[in-house]
Amino acid sequence: MGEKIQKSKIKSQKLAPPHNPPLSKGGSGGGVATRDAYGEALLELGRKREDVVVLDADLSASTKTGTFAKAFPERFFNIGVSEQDLIGTASGLSLAGKLPFASTFAVFETGRAWEQIRQTISYSNLNVKLVATHSGITVAEDGASHQAVEDIALMRVLPNMTVIVPADGIETKQVISAISEHYGPVYVRLGRSKVPVVMPEDYRFSIGKAYTFHIGKDVNIIAAGIMVSVALKAMSILKDRGIDAGVINMSSVKPLDNDTVLEAAKVSRLIVTAEEHSVIGGLGGAVCEFLAEEYPVPVKRIGLRDTFGCSGPSDELMKLYGLTPENIVQVVEESLLGRQK
Repeated sequence: MGEKIQKSKIKSQKLAPPHNPPLSKGGSGGGVATRDAYGEALLELGRKREDVVVLDADLSASTKTGTFAKAFPERFFNIGVSEQDLIGTASGLSLAGKLPFASTFAVFETGRAWEQIRQTISYSNLNVKLVATHSGITVAEDGASHQAVEDIALMRVLPNMTVIVPADGIETKQVISAISEHYGPVYVRLGRSKVPVVMPEDYRFSIGKAYTFHIGKDVNIIAAGIMVSVALKAMSILKDRGIDAGVINMSSVKPLDNDTVLEAAKVSRLIVTAEEHSVIGGLGGAVCEFLAEEYPVPVKRIGLRDTFGCSGPSDELMKLYGLTPENIVQVVEESLLGRQK
């Protein structure tokens, strides 16, 4: 399950004092797991559309697809611990005119079934929705074997695949609604732990569009998933220190909102990306690839630095891997002050 974290290593880190400002305009600041929101969204969608079917790989209690299974048992399929069959069956249902949502843990869906996803779903551009839970290091004590930190890269590289990482429960429900109307393969990355609610109640998600909380003149932080709430806290700390920081929720990792990235790069001195994923091939990679060709500017990527996760409490793992508001503040201050000298 992975090596236990060393408490002494965490204590040795010199971080800024804790700071917990309000998260956003319209956000409640409460905690909701995106997987819970997914279960609710599936139930609502199932009531509206009879063509919706749901598949799981024997983890419906954890992925929250069990809610749909109880309401619509004739439209739910437990494939068992056989992820390749999960993808094959979902593909067949799609070809039969159904709208399949296939779910399991992110590390299993994108890893064990990658070939089937590539050859069957992506290559054929099938209308299958892959919604994976338990992504990133916040899977916590389950350890490195269950912590998907490369899944965005694996899915982003596939032609025809759309990749979405919701920031909270509000956005998750909007995402499930939006992808049900979108034809083609979609990968949605959800988490295990509760995350703060940061999006406004009237928010409406659109594939390929980011949500801008604020555009900063000094730095703009482009984040996805759990790191959006972290970035908003960092923004507040930086404001108190006289640094105009912006935060952009880039939940649509593919297609990327190039216009918003370009706008942020043109008006600020630094771009920072933040993700609960490897800095290789994820959101940071997508932003850097675009800016390197279109508008080269200084970019700092916050995420896992070519490493696996390990077992431990979520909060301590976020500190260990440098995914806290204080870590973002430190990167911003060192980068901006370093260029001023």
